[in-house]
Amino acid sequence: MIHFVGAGPGAADLITLRGARLLEQTDVIIYAGSLVNPALLDYAKAGCEIYNSATMTLEEVIEVMKKAEAEGRDTVRLHTGDASLYGAIREQMDRLDALGIEYEDIPGVSSFSGAAAALNAEYTLPEVSQSVVITRMAGRTPVPEKESIREFARHDCTMVIFLSTGLLEDVSRELMEGGYAPDAPAAIVYKATWPEEKVVRCTVSTLAQAAADNQITKTALILVGGFLGSEYERSKLYDPSFTTEFRQASHSE
Repeated sequence: MIHFVGAGPGAADLITLRGARLLEQTDVIIYAGSLVNPALLDYAKAGCEIYNSATMTLEEVIEVMKKAEAEGRDTVRLHTGDASLYGAIREQMDRLDALGIEYEDIPGVSSFSGAAAALNAEYTLPEVSQSVVITRMAGRTPVPEKESIREFARHDCTMVIFLSTGLLEDVSRELMEGGYAPDAPAAIVYKATWPEEKVVRCTVSTLAQAAADNQITKTALILVGGFLGSEYERSKLYDPSFTTEFRQASHSE
């Protein structure tokens, strides 16, 4: 079987228990070497074959999987974060379906969760934002026009922008054209949860300069929105004046 495993946001101990167990037991590991923390390979057993997919094509990855299956060996395909986000797993699964090779998908902790933890932030604050847009800037990989940074910015909700650190001047322009004020709060989180994690707080208009000042050119998330500010409403869930299924209000609002 092929096991697609989410490696988590970076720290080797933030992989799931199931993912770690599969790494310990598998015969072959194909890992996304440009993004996955190599410390995760320490889980591998002696004699495990390890391939870095950063130097491979899809066809070469599939050939390694086919060979392992023919030899009756298990394979872990180790993707960064959770593979459902920018993981390019659909094309692999479709190839495996065509070949009749069984697989499963083991979810992981996404880097956008790691970034929130690094910021000690909550994305969904009452009366500030109850929605999170996860997107990317158009580059060599295009983005549908209706999903542009500018169009999403019109909603004024929390935004987490992947794969765009090298395009920050364009990101700032798109955000402001969509309605964000130049001084709206923003942050750059470099390698969330890794030992070399770096958190930079800035504004929408200063994203590019903040990245340059901190020598951040890749492997970072861009976060934008009022959740980075100090104003919000208290949650009703724990408000003493709010009745829930499990608790009666203790006094009137």
